[in-house]
Amino acid sequence: MSKNQTLQLNDGHSIPQLGFGVWQVESDVAEDVVAKALQVGFRHIDTAEIYGNEEGVGRAIAKSGIPREQLFVTTKLWNDNQGHDSALHAIDASLERLGLDYVDLYLIHWSQPEKGKYLETWKAFQEIKDSGKARSIGVSNFTPKALQDVVDTGVVPAVHQIELHPSFNQQHMREMDARNGILTEAWSPLGQGKEELQDETIGRIAEAHRATPAQVIIAWHLAIGNVVFPKSVTPERIQQNWDAQQVTLTAEEIEEINGLTREDGRLGSDPADFND
Repeated sequence: MSKNQTLQLNDGHSIPQLGFGVWQVESDVAEDVVAKALQVGFRHIDTAEIYGNEEGVGRAIAKSGIPREQLFVTTKLWNDNQGHDSALHAIDASLERLGLDYVDLYLIHWSQPEKGKYLETWKAFQEIKDSGKARSIGVSNFTPKALQDVVDTGVVPAVHQIELHPSFNQQHMREMDARNGILTEAWSPLGQGKEELQDETIGRIAEAHRATPAQVIIAWHLAIGNVVFPKSVTPERIQQNWDAQQVTLTAEEIEEINGLTREDGRLGSDPADFND
């Protein structure tokens, strides 16, 4: 696989398949680790309003000297700002914190089904796209019903970002995304580190490829077509995550990893129940 492979979005834009995530990274630390990630070769950075580190991400981008058009920056609308007018204000605030004129991708962070605001929020997102403040728009952590409701508006999300890792591979949601021409993005792609990285199957495959378990999991995501952004604050691991693009799994190895999924494998909140 060539480094920094891009995938085509349904709106004609392209997205680097391997990105760098900054969930639970303080803003000052985010500045340092994003700078390192950009130095290594990452060009896709995934942040969010709720992460509280858009300013740090923006400083790293500004200092990098990398032309804006070579970068792909994602941020997300937090739940408190769902609603038409709130969303229009929120994108302006995010852009100001990032120090950017536009983001490449803007996501509704959670569907919040009981609040019932995701459709009016999606209407605002269409206006945000039309204004040029976001090149592409999408959703994150949507229930199947909420995703279908949005698709039925006729403006189909470019991506759907969901919890996705070997213990919880979300096959049904990935299939629904694919049927609608939506790319699936994986958050918490390594699980949350412990269980997956110590799994015997993954360990054996890693040994066969002279790779780390994390590299094998990233290679699996890339092989099954996910957009993926592992997070690390360790320079050595940031480099290793980037180098995972050199690992090519066999069809049998991919199937073995597919077989690790479990009904109870979810680590984070269930979008159906998350309405805070």
